[in-house]
Amino acid sequence: MKILVVNELFEEKHLNLIKTAASSYGAQVSFFKKEAEIPQSDYDADIIYGFAPSIVNTSKKLKWLCVPWAGVDSIMKPNYFANEKCLLTNSAGAYGVSIAEHMIAVSLMMMRRLNEFFAETMNGKWLYPRPQKSLKDCRITVLGTGDIGTNFAKRAKAFEPKIITGVCRSGKSKETVYDKVLGIGDLDKILPETDLLAMSLPGTPETKGILSRQRISLLPNGAYIVNVGRGSAIDEDALADNLESGHLAGAALDVFQTEPLPTGNRLWKTKNLLITPHVAGNLTLAYTKDKNVQMFLEDLKNFMEEKPLKYLVDKKLGY
Repeated sequence: MKILVVNELFEEKHLNLIKTAASSYGAQVSFFKKEAEIPQSDYDADIIYGFAPSIVNTSKKLKWLCVPWAGVDSIMKPNYFANEKCLLTNSAGAYGVSIAEHMIAVSLMMMRRLNEFFAETMNGKWLYPRPQKSLKDCRITVLGTGDIGTNFAKRAKAFEPKIITGVCRSGKSKETVYDKVLGIGDLDKILPETDLLAMSLPGTPETKGILSRQRISLLPNGAYIVNVGRGSAIDEDALADNLESGHLAGAALDVFQTEPLPTGNRLWKTKNLLITPHVAGNLTLAYTKDKNVQMFLEDLKNFMEEKPLKYLVDKKLGY
């Protein structure tokens, strides 16, 4: 059994954990920082933990690909896997803490207008108080109630919002943090009652363009939007128009339809828009890296013992 780990961000302790686990199963493990470093002799790997599309696209021997990120829409393409039976797992569950903290941070930044104060103080100007808003008594709608959305909801709950409504495909959630949970079919009904729309949807055909121009218009005047899921979920021109007109008080985007966001794109200069370059998650927190490796090792045990993988991705659903 041959395992390839392709990641430049893991620390020595993580590599040692993987090495110890692989050894206990009698497996051979090789570590690479980048795909370009992998020799042709290792293209016959059974398991890849990381990013190595050239092997995934060509090797019929590959049995399991574990990607160290949550979204898998970029690899949900026809004929991406040379071995169509290759199992796919992701690391959804490792990024909830990091991304939820980002969502809280940008929500407060917009509602307390900290971005405006910061910009002016950088220019040596002392601004006097101006009207602000609060997460307290805020009507929050969480569009996407998975690990990320729920971690955000749990943290937002501490600010005493008026209500936290979850919206998801099934219309159900076991999490008690939500005051109510609705199906996607009820999205149009809840948007007019939403002060802060927090989006953390996966990239699937069903979520593409879900926040259309018409749906943005359903939000009340002065509403805010945070999107950390996929840029394809939002009509970006409609969003920009509604920010410029003042219908929306603010939006914070960490994801975009095209990444990196092209130079000259109107979003760069759109009023009341906070832009971050897809950095809400990533393997930047110690907790995230530890959790990521822990999840891989958990499923490595399952794989070696021929048990179902816990973090298996449904290729038909895309998550």
